[in-house]
Amino acid sequence: MRGISKRFGTVLANDDASLSVNRGEVLALLGENGSGKSTLVNMLAGIYIPDSGSIHVNGRHCNFGSPHNAIAAGIGMVHQHFMLIPVMNAWENISLGEKQRFFDIFIDKNSINKNIAKLEERFGLTAIHDKKIYDMSVGEKQTVEILKMLYRGATTLILDEPTAVLTPQETKRLFSMLVSMKQEGCAVVIITHKLNEVMEISDRVTVMRKGKTIATVKTPETNPRELTGMMVGASISLEIKREKPAVQDTPVMEIKNLGYRDNEGKPLLDDVSFNLYPGEILGMAGIAGSGQKELCEIIAGLHKASSGDVIFHGSSILGLSPRQIRDSGVAMSFVPEDRLGMGLVGGMSVADNILLRSYRNNAGIFVDRVAGNALAEKIVERHAVSTPSIQHIIKKLSGGNIQKVLLGREIDAAPSVLITAYPVRGLDIGASYAIYDLLNEEKKNGVAVLYIGEDLDVLIELCDRLMVIHAGKVMDIVDPRAVSKEEIGLLMLGEKAA
Repeated sequence: MRGISKRFGTVLANDDASLSVNRGEVLALLGENGSGKSTLVNMLAGIYIPDSGSIHVNGRHCNFGSPHNAIAAGIGMVHQHFMLIPVMNAWENISLGEKQRFFDIFIDKNSINKNIAKLEERFGLTAIHDKKIYDMSVGEKQTVEILKMLYRGATTLILDEPTAVLTPQETKRLFSMLVSMKQEGCAVVIITHKLNEVMEISDRVTVMRKGKTIATVKTPETNPRELTGMMVGASISLEIKREKPAVQDTPVMEIKNLGYRDNEGKPLLDDVSFNLYPGEILGMAGIAGSGQKELCEIIAGLHKASSGDVIFHGSSILGLSPRQIRDSGVAMSFVPEDRLGMGLVGGMSVADNILLRSYRNNAGIFVDRVAGNALAEKIVERHAVSTPSIQHIIKKLSGGNIQKVLLGREIDAAPSVLITAYPVRGLDIGASYAIYDLLNEEKKNGVAVLYIGEDLDVLIELCDRLMVIHAGKVMDIVDPRAVSKEEIGLLMLGEKAA
């Protein structure tokens, strides 16, 4: 890709950007959110059309007007959110659009499965052909997506945040697949924020910043600190400063034998018990959909448990609504995973979103906007929120600044318990480390923090204790520095380490 530029309205997403990848190599593509990575690879995959510049495949100039054109040129993309049909099985998804039929009427299932098996043997992949997508783990779905691209003839594969929700075992399996693809002469472009994975799997790294290609370097000749400096334009610390927790005997919150069933009677939480202590960060690790969301929302009063109890300073708060919890004097704040769907109102201003938590405290019938605006200014300044003004519509801010507003509002309430669900999901390195610093400050102030995260490296480095959950059950609560990532991964898969 040479001299690629792409504009969306007044926003210049790519500015004379370039990208090259060779057969038999893995190229990592790095950059902060908004650096233009996704736009660039979406043009390579035929989803967007460049305003200027050129794309060459095997020395031949190509014009991609659609993903169909790109796949015809041997380029396939595996998106972070999989493009699979849940009610269909693996071979049906892999062969979707297949024209090989008997008399143009019946799909030749046997022939399709034989061709899939040949690809599996060639690239070291394994999929259960007749298994429904909705019954698969994230890792299995990803394998199906990769097979789907290879089945369509892709020799250049683009992977967008492929390890975001994988266990260590699944990540290891994926990297083994990528090595096999390299050996078979495929070219792989991988977008990730995890610098340790970049150093492990890639041969070269291309760094983007503000729509431009900053540099392309050989992986053995660089290091995470240098790459981070290229991404953000300045050197930042990659160390999560973790204070030693104060020893506490009395929990601020006790979760006792919590159970929860959905509307169809399916158990989503099963006898969940743990304690939260002041001045600690308790991490929660688990495969997506293991009950993390339901647990957080029950504690916060958004759902009613089927059994068990939630005790705050000796008193039960189970079954109370969020307002009742607050009115009863419980000092608890909740930062949900869906920051714009549940935490904030996208079409409202920064100031009005901050007022959402406190406007009912007014003595009269009118909202005190003077005090509300003063609070908004204080939160924006304290947490270094980059916004044109407190009246700016919040959905127009970057993900990191949106999260700072949400966390700042909840922290300002001076909670004893702070529940955070995936607070750095989708954020770049700089924004993520700012959030870790905020959580550590709350810990130093004696707050009990429940941190649900995806990145095991961060969970191990940030948290004082780590609770591993699988299929709604607590598998174990461990010292994250006393166990290996592989042991944690086994627990996430529902297996006790030997």
